[in-house]
Amino acid sequence: MTIRNPVEWSVDQFKLAAVAFESAGRAGRRTLDTLHSPPPAIRRIAMRDLPDILLQGLDDFAAYRTDVIFLCVIYPIAGLVLARLAFGYDLLPLVFPLASGFALVGPLAAVGLYEMSRRREVGMAAGWADGLAVVRSPSFGAIVLLGLLFMVIFLLWLVAAEAIYLTTLGPESPASLASFLRDVFTTQAGWTMIVVGVGVGFLFAVLALVIGVVSFPLLVDREVGVDTAVLTSIRAVLANPGPMAGWGVVVAAALVIGSIPLFLGLIIVVPVLGHATWHLYRAVVAG
Repeated sequence: MTIRNPVEWSVDQFKLAAVAFESAGRAGRRTLDTLHSPPPAIRRIAMRDLPDILLQGLDDFAAYRTDVIFLCVIYPIAGLVLARLAFGYDLLPLVFPLASGFALVGPLAAVGLYEMSRRREVGMAAGWADGLAVVRSPSFGAIVLLGLLFMVIFLLWLVAAEAIYLTTLGPESPASLASFLRDVFTTQAGWTMIVVGVGVGFLFAVLALVIGVVSFPLLVDREVGVDTAVLTSIRAVLANPGPMAGWGVVVAAALVIGSIPLFLGLIIVVPVLGHATWHLYRAVVAG
């Protein structure tokens, strides 16, 4: 091995940057070209189909448990980091909104899992590195665009949660965790914050479910426009209101259970739900 001179190294970096910008440009052009693409047909499912869908997700997890645990270990780590930041910078009222925000960004976080389930379905190899291969998908530009929309929804939820706290228990920061919990559960203002916060959070969760339950798997599976993906997800929910509501309850309950033991349960909950969401998409959207 030899030490390269700075000029040669700089030229190579500029070449790599040019390739990256060219790839990003192609992704942007394809995102625009696929707008208003033909929507796929929607199937109807029943509540009794949900246990089978969950079992298929569990089967995928069992097949790739080492890989998906490696891929998903970031979620509990991120949760613990966010919680630590909240405690360290007087953001204690945002701990619950941050934790519940996993439900809002879940469809985006599980994109790699959809790719692994897709590969297994067609008999291809599917390790954790293959899950990251979604970046080479023809619809990657649309996935990024839709992901940005979900991040905006997440940030709006945090803004709403902060506003609810300021108008109920605020504007002063909690003196301690014990005093905060006491104010939340033993005062009228605290119960007002709980009721309003749960209600507003429910609306954000419904929005994320309606536009994301089918859209991200569809973009992983096919090259369609981001508008087509979102509209297909909305149509799927409207055609199956009962089962989709049931699925939302399952997701919310599983994320709560997975978050309680220091977010460690998310290492299993997130991949199982991610794989199962792929099979829900397959059941609802006609091939």
